[in-house]
Amino acid sequence: MYQGKSLKVVVIQEEQIAELIFDREGESINKFDARTIKELGEAGAALASAHHLKGLLVTSAKDGFIVGADITEFGAIFQRSEEEIASWTWEANKVFSAIEDLPIPSVTAINGVALGGGFEMCLATDFRVMSTSAQIGFPEVKLGIIPGFGGTVRCPRLIGADNAIEWIAGGNPVKPDVALKMHAVDGVVAPDKVRAAAISLLKQAIDGKRDWKARRAQKTGPLKLNAMESMMVFETAKAFVSGQAGKYYPAPLEAVKGIQKGASKSRDEAIKIEGQGFARVAKTWQADAMVTLFLNDQIVKKKSKGYAKAGKPIKQAAVLGAGIMGGGIAYVSSARGTPIIMKDIVDKQLDLGITEASKLLAKEVERKKMTPAKAGEIIGHIRPTLNYGDFGTVDVVVEAVVENAKIKKSVLAEVEAAVKPGTIIASNTSSISIDELSTALKHPENFLGMHFFNPVHRMPLVEVIYGEKTSKEAIATIATYASTMGKTPIVVKNCPGFLVNRILFPYFAGWEFAINDGADFVKVDKVMEEFGWPMGPAYLEDVVGIDTSHHVGEVLAAGYPDRMGRTKRTIIDVMYEAKRFGQKNGVGFYKYETDPKGKPKKVVDQSTYDLIKPLQPKGQVEMADLEILERLMIPMVIETARCVEEGIVGSAAEADMGLIMGIGFPPFRGGALKYCDRMGMKYTIERAAAYAHHGKLYEPTERMKEMAAKGETYYQK
Repeated sequence: MYQGKSLKVVVIQEEQIAELIFDREGESINKFDARTIKELGEAGAALASAHHLKGLLVTSAKDGFIVGADITEFGAIFQRSEEEIASWTWEANKVFSAIEDLPIPSVTAINGVALGGGFEMCLATDFRVMSTSAQIGFPEVKLGIIPGFGGTVRCPRLIGADNAIEWIAGGNPVKPDVALKMHAVDGVVAPDKVRAAAISLLKQAIDGKRDWKARRAQKTGPLKLNAMESMMVFETAKAFVSGQAGKYYPAPLEAVKGIQKGASKSRDEAIKIEGQGFARVAKTWQADAMVTLFLNDQIVKKKSKGYAKAGKPIKQAAVLGAGIMGGGIAYVSSARGTPIIMKDIVDKQLDLGITEASKLLAKEVERKKMTPAKAGEIIGHIRPTLNYGDFGTVDVVVEAVVENAKIKKSVLAEVEAAVKPGTIIASNTSSISIDELSTALKHPENFLGMHFFNPVHRMPLVEVIYGEKTSKEAIATIATYASTMGKTPIVVKNCPGFLVNRILFPYFAGWEFAINDGADFVKVDKVMEEFGWPMGPAYLEDVVGIDTSHHVGEVLAAGYPDRMGRTKRTIIDVMYEAKRFGQKNGVGFYKYETDPKGKPKKVVDQSTYDLIKPLQPKGQVEMADLEILERLMIPMVIETARCVEEGIVGSAAEADMGLIMGIGFPPFRGGALKYCDRMGMKYTIERAAAYAHHGKLYEPTERMKEMAAKGETYYQK
C-alpha cells in the first residue's frame, strides 16, 4: 500500500487491517528524522484514502520500536529562528495528528525501546500493547529540550497531569509494570506475543468491545481538571520541578508551564503551545551544549565499539593491590561478568578488598537492584590470593598498588614473569609516566595505563593511556575491558598528568594564585558551585586528598615548568606540611563531621584562614565573581586546547567528555571547549590577556589565536 525507506504499509487482507511497519533501510534501529516524518505523512495520506480498512496496527521490524528523534539534525534545526522552529514542530505534528484522526481504531505494538518521538508515535494511536522487555518515556529534558511531537499534550490526557509531569520533567525511562498501572499502555505481554496481542486488541476495538472513540476524545479534548485541581497540580509541580532542576536546566519547568497552558485547550491548540515552548528551550545555550554532549557521547561510544573488534577476548582478569581501589576494580569486573583474581602480599589487605566489594554488593541488594543469590555469585568470582599461582590463566592484569614508581616497577616485573605470553598488563596510575614504568618490562608493547577514578563503582570514565611502545592490540583490549565493566574508555597519549589531571591542575593553579592574591576560599567555592561544579576547588581538594594533590602537582610542575611550576609557596604546600589532608583525616580546608547518615559533612574552619594569612601580603580582598571565574576557568580552557592540539586526546569531543565524566565538569555547559565556543575565542583571548602577568598559565596557544582571527569554533554548526 505504501513503501518508503523508513517505513511501509501492508494490508492484512483477510482482516482488512493495515499494518504500518517502521523498518529503517540499512540500519539496526528506527528513529525519527526528516525523511521518516515525510514518509509517515505520505503513509498517513494513503491510509486516509483507503476506505475499505477496518483498523490500523503500528509495528516495528527492528528489535526496538523507535529510539527517538535523529539528534544529528537538531544542530541545523536549532539554528533557525524561534518562530521557524515552532512552525517546524507544527508541520511535523500534523503528520502524527493525521494518524490519530484516521476514521478507524489503531493500536501500537511496542516491542522494544520507544523513547521521545518514538513514544509520541505510540501516543498517536488509540491503544498500546507493550513487551515486558520494552521501555517508554521522554528523555528530552536530558538534551535541554521538551517533547515536540505532542508528548506534553497526549500524555497528560492519558495518564493524568501529575503523572505526566513526573515522566516528562524527570526524563527517565518507564518500565512496563508502571506504564500499565498508569494506563499509558493497555496491555503488557511477553516479547514474542506483542504483535498477536495488539491484533487481538485491535479486533476488539473493531468489534465494538473497546470504545476507541471515547479514548480518542480523551486525548484530543481538554484535560479534565477543574480550576482548583488545576491550580493544586500545576503550582505545586512548578515549585517542585524548579527546585529540583535548578536555574541552569530550564526545560523541565518549561514543560510544566506548557502542560498547564494547554490544559484547557483542544489538542491542536495545545500542540501549538507545546511547539512555542519547544522553540524557546531549543534556542537556549543549555540545549546547544547538551545536544553537543549527546553527540560527543555517541562519538566516544562509536570509538569504543571499534576497539572491541581489535582487542583480545578477556575471560579472566586479575588485579594487583587489594585495598579500596583494588576491591572496587574487582567488584566492577566481576559484577559485569569477568571473573577476577585479587592479589596482595598480606591477608589484611585482601580482607579489605573483599570487604569493599561485599559492601558495594550489600548496597545493591538493599536497594533491591540485585538478589542475594546474584551478589553471592559475584563475590564468588573474586578470588583472593597471596601468590601468582593462577596467573598463567589471566588475559589482563590491572596493577593498583601504591603510587610509587619504584614499587610499581618491581611489581610489574614480577607479574610479567608470572603471566602467559601476550597477557596485557595495565597500571592504574594517576600520574606516573607509562613510558617510565614500561622500562621494567621485557614486553612494553603489552603494557599501558588504565586510570580509574574514585570511587570506581560510580565514576564512568577510564583513561586508557598508551606509551611509545604500546601496541594497538593492547590499547584495544584494555579499552574493551573498560567497556565491558560499564565504563567509558577515552584513549590518551602518555604525558605528565595524562588528560584529566593535566587539565584539572591549571584550574587548581589559577585558584592557588587567586588565594595568594587575597581571595576567600569559601567564596571561591560558592562562585564555582554556582557556575555548576558539584564542588568548589577547596572542597574538591579535600575530597581528592591534599597529599595526593600535592604529589600530582609536583609531577605536573616538573612536566610543565613554564606554566605549572611554582615560584611561591601555595596553600596546598601549607596544608600538606600541616598534615591537613582533607576528608581522609578529618580536616583540610574544611573540618569534617559525621552527619546522621554517617557521611562526612564539611564545616568552615577558622584555622584555615590563619594558615592562609601569611600567603596573602595584601590581606584578604573582595574579589569579584567574574574575576574568580575567569582566573580558574581560562587556564583550564587553554590546557584543554593544548591537549587536543598535541594529539594527547583524539578530538575536542573526547576531551570534553573526559572532563564531564572524570571530574564533574557541569554537563549543561558541554565541556571546556564547548564553554569556550559559547564565550567566543576572541573574548577568551582578550580575557586571558588581563591575567597575563601571572605567566604562561594564561597564555593562549597560537592555534587559539588563529581560530579567533578566523572566527572558528571547536564545534562547527
